[in-house]
Amino acid sequence: MLESLFTPGTVAVIGASATPGKVGYAVMSNLVNGGFDGTIVPVNPRGGDILGIKAYKALDEYPSTVELSVITVPQKFVKEAVSDSLNAGAKSIIVITAGFKEVGAEGARAEEELVEMVRHRGVRMLGPNCLGVINTHHSFNASFAEGIPKEGGISVVSQSGALLAALLDFAAERSLGLAKLVSIGNKADINEVDLFAALADDEETKVLVAYLESISSGDEFIRVAENVAEKKPLVVLKSGTSTAGVKAASSHTGSLAGADIAYGAAFRRAGVIRADSFEQIIDFATALATQPLPGGNRVAIITNAGGPGIMAADAVEHAGLEVASLDSFTASALKAKLPDAASVGNPIDVLGDADPERYKAAVEASLQDNTVDAVMVILTPQAMTKPAETARAIGEAHDGKKPILAVFMGGQDVLPGRSELVAQSLPDYPDPERAVSALRAMVDYVEWKRRPQRVVTRFPVNRRRVERIISQHVRTGRLQVSEVKAKAILGAYDFVVPEGGIARSGDEAVEIGERLGFPVAMKILSPDIIHKSDVGGVKINLTNKQQVRDAYDLMMLRIPQLAPDAHIDGAYIEQMAHPGLEVILGMTRDPQFGPMLMFGLGGIFVEVMKDVTFHLAPITAEEAMQMLRSTRSYALLEGARGETGVDLSGIAGGLQRISQLVTDFPQVAELDINPFIVGEVGTDPVAADARITLSEAGES
Repeated sequence: MLESLFTPGTVAVIGASATPGKVGYAVMSNLVNGGFDGTIVPVNPRGGDILGIKAYKALDEYPSTVELSVITVPQKFVKEAVSDSLNAGAKSIIVITAGFKEVGAEGARAEEELVEMVRHRGVRMLGPNCLGVINTHHSFNASFAEGIPKEGGISVVSQSGALLAALLDFAAERSLGLAKLVSIGNKADINEVDLFAALADDEETKVLVAYLESISSGDEFIRVAENVAEKKPLVVLKSGTSTAGVKAASSHTGSLAGADIAYGAAFRRAGVIRADSFEQIIDFATALATQPLPGGNRVAIITNAGGPGIMAADAVEHAGLEVASLDSFTASALKAKLPDAASVGNPIDVLGDADPERYKAAVEASLQDNTVDAVMVILTPQAMTKPAETARAIGEAHDGKKPILAVFMGGQDVLPGRSELVAQSLPDYPDPERAVSALRAMVDYVEWKRRPQRVVTRFPVNRRRVERIISQHVRTGRLQVSEVKAKAILGAYDFVVPEGGIARSGDEAVEIGERLGFPVAMKILSPDIIHKSDVGGVKINLTNKQQVRDAYDLMMLRIPQLAPDAHIDGAYIEQMAHPGLEVILGMTRDPQFGPMLMFGLGGIFVEVMKDVTFHLAPITAEEAMQMLRSTRSYALLEGARGETGVDLSGIAGGLQRISQLVTDFPQVAELDINPFIVGEVGTDPVAADARITLSEAGES
């Protein structure tokens, strides 16, 4: 797949130029000087020679076929160049030229014409508005980036040509080995999913890195990215996820779920290692490409200075990793090799006058310790320090079974050491925090790879009841489902909801209250009032007939004054739920990735602290429990400081049932159960209040 893009035998450059500074010259120069051993076919209206190769005035003058065509001509000539490329038998086309959909509607129409042309002939097109393609293992540089990088195992897919150029410059400075680099530009035809699928089985790609500004298809992205992550690490930096893009939402869940959260949930599902900056792309990819994956999260820290060692220990713990408790054999080995003043605990302090052999001994002992999963080696420049020799000694001690991350802190004095670390294929970081961040990414990836097989439970439910309610609302254009009907939907999916009834007079309210048994709650019924509490539309703990009558009369008097345009259907009287911990369960439907489930504690935790977590539906039982554990308030659920915990399985089961509901019915756009009241183990959680919003015309 896409072999003609990465390993073509014959390449046409339409718009080739002999003038330095032109894009057509840069592409030709990179092909010729990069060592490409295939056939290059320059096309320029003037003909002649370009960089010693015969140029053709038109591609149809070339007597044979081409596999790949690279187009650099001005925008108005691109369509003709694509047509000529198709007629010449090109299997892939790279359109480097800009001026298409990125400049407006007219450019978008021109771009769509190109797509129709290539798809009609079964040809793949990269771009337009892109930097091109590089394949170091094929000595192939069909881009206008300068030079060809060192061969390596990191492949890069970038929606930004400028960012790809910056990465190339950084790789050159650090001698970082790269494999295939692709600038996808406007991705009119070939997109990130196509390239992920192609590189998943590419033996030369050990780590795949991507910079994306948009994702073409959420479901397809998750499917293909998960396939990549099963085989090799996939690191993605996704931009364009600010809160400015969040749509207005009527539910708590919708208001808390921005684009950034949706991408985070999707990446977690697919096993994508998420980078938050260009710096992290480099940090993560370097560690993943040069080091074995850790077996766990226990870290040994070796340092020649106390302060940096403490910094490293703090960073390890803050990242949720563990400062390893070294075994007694390691301590004995270290005591035999290190001075009496050295610390043989963890961090291991080899002292400021440490020579390379002392570092080597500490690394070897740490690697042999079964309580250690990864080693961080810190060096600070002191009068006796030998950075280059120490780096070489660390490399010699490395057995290739556990990752070693080096932290050479400083500037000019440690530069020789950093160069030697590159030669030893050891990742180097300027401070402990960045090294720990990379190690955390490695551990997360290992944990994802060890995840249990996903088995989504299907509960016996009453779908027909839900179908009737939803179809009636959609048919009449009522997208806000009343609390009564929302609870009926939840009841059909086996949620426990308080018993209740609708009252349209004070007498009916009293009658229902007596039948249910006091205390009761009363809530206004109106399709036009979403936030009932804001207008005094909720009264709880009504303990007798008079309180019920007074509450009803007061609602019917005041609410029409506060919401004069609202249609009021009466009041809903229901049993008070049993005491318990109030949590919120919810769902909002992301336009890219579909239904996202939310969990958090109720009250101030959701309103102010926003201690919530999200996960894509459908969800497994284990993933539901992971949602609970990922909140800061999980200790309260378990039972902190002697308090009795709540029924965690009841919450997890509720999340799974919502998952099934919103998967079964794509018409559900938003859903809140708030509060979902949870008691001790053995009690049934109760959906005390519910809100459901449907999408227009029942669209998914």
